[in-house]
Amino acid sequence: DGWLHTGDIGEFVQNKFLKITDRKKELFKTSGGKYVAPQPIENKFKEELLIEQMMVVGVNRKFPAALIVPSSNNLRVWCEKHGIKFTNTKEMVLNDEVKKKYNELVEVNNKLFGHSEQIKRFTLVPDEWTIAEGELTPTLKLKRKFIEKKYENEIEGMYRE
Repeated sequence: DGWLHTGDIGEFVQNKFLKITDRKKELFKTSGGKYVAPQPIENKFKEELLIEQMMVVGVNRKFPAALIVPSSNNLRVWCEKHGIKFTNTKEMVLNDEVKKKYNELVEVNNKLFGHSEQIKRFTLVPDEWTIAEGELTPTLKLKRKFIEKKYENEIEGMYRE
């Protein structure tokens, strides 16, 4: 037939190479009927030094939102540089100046995406996601259903505000 069905989403680069950008099964639809591919958004945001991990949520919701796991080492350095006192990562993510910084990062990165793909709200999560705790597969992919269940209250809170 001249095609191969892999379940991947990709794009041609220079009309020569196929670049895989997402898994088709990870696409979700907002309540407004817009399709969102979370992985390219997550990957772009994770290029920021202060973002270790991220998961975009929004299935059947009005807009995409995100759970963001800060890079604790880089955030620690940033806090020290800006005179922010803390004893642990949880204290750092609750700090208003830290929230403001992450809001700036979200605003900058949102400009790279279409309106329906932009992160409207986010929650900073103090605990790093690991294989041992169940958030990641052995190949370090997000276990989306597990994370959604674990952070159900935080996700609901983003859509209540």
